[in-house]
Amino acid sequence: MNNLEKNLTREEINDIQTEKLKKIVKYVYENVPFYKHKFNEIGILPEDIKVLEDIKLLPFTTKQDLRDHYPYGMFAAPMNKIVRLHASSGTTGIQTIVGYTKKDIDSWANLIATTLQRYGVTSNDIVQVAYGYGIFTGGLGIHYGIERLGASVVPMSGGNTEKQVLTLKNFGTTVLACTPSYALHIYDTMVKMGISPEELKLRMGIFGAEPWSDEIRANIEKKFKFKVYDIYGLSEVMGPGVAGECSLQNGLHINEEDFLPEIINPITLESNMHGETGELVFTNLEKEGIPLIRYRTRDISALSYEKCECGCPYVRMKRIYCRDDDMMIIRGVNIYPIQIEEVLLSFKDLSPHYILTITRKDNLDQLTITVEMNNYTEFYSKEYLLGLQKGINYKFHNILQVYCNIDLVNPDTILKTDGKAKRIFDKRI
Repeated sequence: MNNLEKNLTREEINDIQTEKLKKIVKYVYENVPFYKHKFNEIGILPEDIKVLEDIKLLPFTTKQDLRDHYPYGMFAAPMNKIVRLHASSGTTGIQTIVGYTKKDIDSWANLIATTLQRYGVTSNDIVQVAYGYGIFTGGLGIHYGIERLGASVVPMSGGNTEKQVLTLKNFGTTVLACTPSYALHIYDTMVKMGISPEELKLRMGIFGAEPWSDEIRANIEKKFKFKVYDIYGLSEVMGPGVAGECSLQNGLHINEEDFLPEIINPITLESNMHGETGELVFTNLEKEGIPLIRYRTRDISALSYEKCECGCPYVRMKRIYCRDDDMMIIRGVNIYPIQIEEVLLSFKDLSPHYILTITRKDNLDQLTITVEMNNYTEFYSKEYLLGLQKGINYKFHNILQVYCNIDLVNPDTILKTDGKAKRIFDKRI
């Protein structure tokens, strides 16, 4: 964290954001037909934006808007100024395409470097990047930030997990960057290879790209014996580096000079009060390629403007607990995967690897939770396994008011991935 950032007051941050908001609104109005049409439709002109609170006058942008204008209809910069293209995973529909100018790429590297500094990464570190490289923003986004900071980068990408482990050991890697679910898979592979955390020089993990619970964090920290930090971003807004924790692990500092955050009620679309939980919304303040106005992330969080003890003045967002489009409705009850994860990890014999399958029988929803044991099922008596299933179901019913089918399986039964974990399989449709 540079001294200039550390010395900013809330009033100064607001003034910076206000001036940048005015400029970006004018920029998109003049360069993106979609926004010009949207603004005219509701009777808003760029000059109507005078103070920060006027953000509420502007329309929201959704992922569907990006899909409707696929591939380049939302770009503000001409293609001869776009030096790189990235895209979302496209797992739930048409990919959303994002473009970066040279200035955008430079800003992105600075944002990542600043975020890494908050974790305590220095130029003496060797950072192994096991996020996927290519069109996904994770790998290359982190990569250039590590180089900008002056640390050594090991561009492993995902997959080939045994080689990942050997590289961690042989290269003396001190920081691992990947998804939390892949970190758990790396650990399981280490155990099979007979390599313990004590044989590695790892001192830190930087994980993101999927919602993960405090229980998963504690599980990873206990296994690897290092501190784990959360990094947040999304392709549509920039990629990783939108926000990240500091050494206190008490919320993620949003890089507010580049991103203006809001929390809204996802049903009424009204702005929530500070500290209230709701849907996270971002407005780009600096991006040239494809700046988005009030982009609805679908991520559920809350904002805290209380000054952090680390000295960083930027607002903190609560770690992403869930996405509102990840919510399952089982017999009228709203359930999030992380709620299930928290229950499963309260049982010492269960691993963090699980999948959720939803079916319908006789017009009733059925939820089956398939979870790996920490040891092979033949090591347990049938009575013990039945008792464990009943105990899990009892706890689920107490917390979520539903009963589930519990399928206890051997280690390595569930397919592991090197990217975002796919946990929900809805077979009702």
